[in-house]
Amino acid sequence: MKAAAIGLFASLAVAGAASAAPTPAGTVRAFVDAFDSGDLAAAAATQSPDVTIVDEVAPFVWKAPGAFQAWGGALMADAKAKGQSGNRVTLGDVIRADEHGDSAYVVMAATYSYEENGAAMSEPARMVFALARSGGDWKITAWAWAGDPPRRR
Repeated sequence: MKAAAIGLFASLAVAGAASAAPTPAGTVRAFVDAFDSGDLAAAAATQSPDVTIVDEVAPFVWKAPGAFQAWGGALMADAKAKGQSGNRVTLGDVIRADEHGDSAYVVMAATYSYEENGAAMSEPARMVFALARSGGDWKITAWAWAGDPPRRR
């Protein structure tokens, strides 16, 4: 998943006390919706302080503390270097969702759309999430992007 709001990322502060959605899949949707809309503080607030992220941008894995911010910086740099704009992730169906007490596992279909040097591009993928409930809110403790190679739309 690439940065949807490249110019805004520099202003991202450590996540505030924003409340996550009441279900694991709701938290995932809240994360992607906030990120796509450029509300990076709200996107960061869905992440656990010790989140681990695996994505297709080098160095490919980020671990806390500061993983979300470091991942975002890597995405910004990659998107800029490739001439990308209009970056957006659209979530599809929940493929799998399991809850066990205060732990959850969610797999969702996703499509990453953007323009690269003026060419419309698309990347179908799956996003895999592990979440933990803390204080009544679900927080993302780990997530991975598993995308097909990008192709022209």
